Amino acid sequence: MSAILAVGVFVIAFFFIATEKANKVKVVLIAAGVMTVLGFAPGAEVFFSEHSGVDWNVIFLLLGMMVIVGVVKQTGLFDYLAIWAAKRSMGRPYRLMVMLMAITAVASPFLDNVTTIMLVAPVTVMVCQRLRIPAQPYLIAEIMASNIGGAATLIGDPPNIIIGSRAGLTFNDFLIHMAPAVVVIFAAFVLLTYPLFRKSFEYHPEHVAAVMALQEKRAITDKGLLVKSLIVMGGVVVAFGLHAVVHVQPSIIALVGAGVMLLVTKVDLSDVLKEVEWPTLVFFMGLFVMVAGLTHTGAIRAIGEWTVDLFGQNHFAAATSLLFGSAVLGAFFDNIPYVATMAPVVEGMAAAAPDPQTSQALWWSFAFGADFGGNGTAVAASANVVAIGIAARTGNPISFWQFTRYGIVVTLLSTTMAWAYIWLRYF
Repeated sequence: MSAILAVGVFVIAFFFIATEKANKVKVVLIAAGVMTVLGFAPGAEVFFSEHSGVDWNVIFLLLGMMVIVGVVKQTGLFDYLAIWAAKRSMGRPYRLMVMLMAITAVASPFLDNVTTIMLVAPVTVMVCQRLRIPAQPYLIAEIMASNIGGAATLIGDPPNIIIGSRAGLTFNDFLIHMAPAVVVIFAAFVLLTYPLFRKSFEYHPEHVAAVMALQEKRAITDKGLLVKSLIVMGGVVVAFGLHAVVHVQPSIIALVGAGVMLLVTKVDLSDVLKEVEWPTLVFFMGLFVMVAGLTHTGAIRAIGEWTVDLFGQNHFAAATSLLFGSAVLGAFFDNIPYVATMAPVVEGMAAAAPDPQTSQALWWSFAFGADFGGNGTAVAASANVVAIGIAARTGNPISFWQFTRYGIVVTLLSTTMAWAYIWLRYF
C-alpha cells in the first residue's frame, strides 16, 4: 500500500511539473515533505545515503562547476566564443546548430555532460542574442547531444559511473562497447535535427553582417584573469579524466577546483555566487527525496523485478526490456537515482547469465536505456535541468512540453538504434 501511495504522490507532483501549473521547485519541496511526513522517504537517511536519498556527489559537482563557470564568465570568454561560432557558421541556423552540437558531443564524454552543458549553454545564449534568434532550439539540441555523447564513456554521464562501479567495468570497457554505437547514433541525430527544428530556424542577414564585422578578441575583458581561469579549469578537466585512477570523486574535484579558482583569481565572491543556479540545486535535492520515497517503499524495485520475471531465461528479451524499460522509467524518475536503485536488480540478472558476453550485454542495455532515456523529458537528466535553469535565467524559458515533444522522438530513435546494436553485437 505504501508503494502505491508513494507512486501516487510522485505522479501528482510530476503532473504539476509537466503542466507547469506551479513552480517546479515548490512542487518538489512539497512532494518531498509529504513523502517524509508519511514515512515513505527513509527519514534522516535521505541526507546520508546516495542510493536512497540525496546524492551529494551530484549536488556538489554542480555547485563546484557553477562557481568555476561564474568566474570564467567574468573574463569575456563566452562572448568571444559566441562571436567566433557565429562567424564560422556564417549565421546559418542549421550549420550553427551542428557546430554547437558537435562541440557538445565531443566534450561530453571527457568532461561529463553536465559540465559541458554549463560551459556551452552560456555561449549558445550569447551567440543567439548576437544573431537575434531564439536560443531554445539550440539549447534543446545541445542537451540531447550531451546525453548521447556522454553515454560513450565511464565519466561522460553520471549513470555510467554508478554502473561501472557496480559491474566492475573500466573506462576502456565503455569506450569499446558504448562509443561505436554512440558515434553512429549521434550522426543519425544530427541528420534528424534538420527536419525536427526546421520551423525554428531563422536567418537575419542584417544581424549576421553586424556580427561578421565584430572582432572577437575585443570581447576578452581581462586577459590575466582568463589565463588563470583556463589553467585551473584545465587542471579540473585533467583530474576528471584521471578520477578513476586517483579514486577521487568528481564532486570533490569540482569543489577543490572552485576553491582554487576563487583563491588564485581573487574575484568578488558575491558576484560569483550570483551565477550559481540555486533553484536548480534545490530542485535536485527535492527530486532525490521524492525518488527516495519510491526506492524506500520498493516501488521502483518491484517494477524492475516484475519486468525481469516476465522474460525469464530469454536473455535477449531481458536485454530488450532493460533497454526500453530503462529509457521509459529513467525519463520520468531521473536517470541517476533510477540507475542507483535498479543496479542491484541488473547485477542479479547478469550473475545468472550463461556467459560473460550475455552478462555484459545486459549491463550495456541498461546503460544505453538509462543514458538515452535522459532525453525523454525535461527532468530526466541532470544536464536537462541545468540547461533549462540557465535558459530561464537568461530570458529564454523552455517549457516542459517544448522539450519533451522533441525528447520523445530522439529517445525513440536512439534507443531503437541501440537495440539493433545490442542484437547485432551480442546476440
